[in-house]
Amino acid sequence: MSCHIGSQLLDVKPIFEALEKVLDLIERLRAAGHAITHIDLGGGLGVAYQPEDRPPTIPSFADCIRKRLQGMGLTVMLEPGRSIVGPAGVLLTRVLYRKRNVDKEFVVVDAAMNDLIRPSLYRSYHEILPLRKPDRPDVLADVVGPVCETGDFLARDRKLANVAPGDFLALATAGAYGFAQASNYNARRRPAEVLVEGDKWRVIRARETYDDLVRGESL
Repeated sequence: MSCHIGSQLLDVKPIFEALEKVLDLIERLRAAGHAITHIDLGGGLGVAYQPEDRPPTIPSFADCIRKRLQGMGLTVMLEPGRSIVGPAGVLLTRVLYRKRNVDKEFVVVDAAMNDLIRPSLYRSYHEILPLRKPDRPDVLADVVGPVCETGDFLARDRKLANVAPGDFLALATAGAYGFAQASNYNARRRPAEVLVEGDKWRVIRARETYDDLVRGESL
C-alpha cells in the first residue's frame, strides 16, 4: 500500500516504500521467534519552503499509517518535528542599504550566514517577505549580509520586494535548523529568540552580548 498525499516533490510514497521493506523484515524476524512490538518511522515529512510546495498534513499521513498497520500488533512511533517547527519560525532582518555592481543588485541586511547558514551551506531556499509591501515594482537581487565574504548570502537572483534601508524582511520557514546551526562566526552575536502567542510575545532566548562572546577565554 502507498499513500499519495502532498505535491509531487513532497509525496510520501518513498516513506511507504521503505515501510513495506521494514514490514517484510518484521515478518521474517517474527517467524524466527523474535517478538517485534515497535516500529519507528522517523521523520521525513516535507516542509513547504517555496510557496508552490504542498506538503502532506500530519493527520492525513498518520491516517495512512494507521490503515496500513491496523491489526499488526505494533506500537508506532513518528517524529514529525521538522514539519511542525519549520514553518513556525521566521528570521527577521533589517535592510541596511542597497548597492549595485555593474548589472547586479544587492540588498544588504543585518542578518548574515552565521544567523541562517542553510542558503550558503547547501543552497536551501527560504521565502523572503517584506513586513510592509512597498509601492514599487519588485526587483531581482541578491540578499546578502554584512560579513565580507562570498558565502555570506541569504538568497541569490531572487525576485523580491523593492525594499529600502530601514525596511524589515522575514525569512520564512527558519524554525527547523535555523538557530540550531547559528554560530558566533566573525565575532557576531546570535540574535534573540521571540515566541509569539496570539497577540502576545515574549523573549525566550536573550540576545547575546559581547561578554557572552569572550566568556571562557583566558587572559
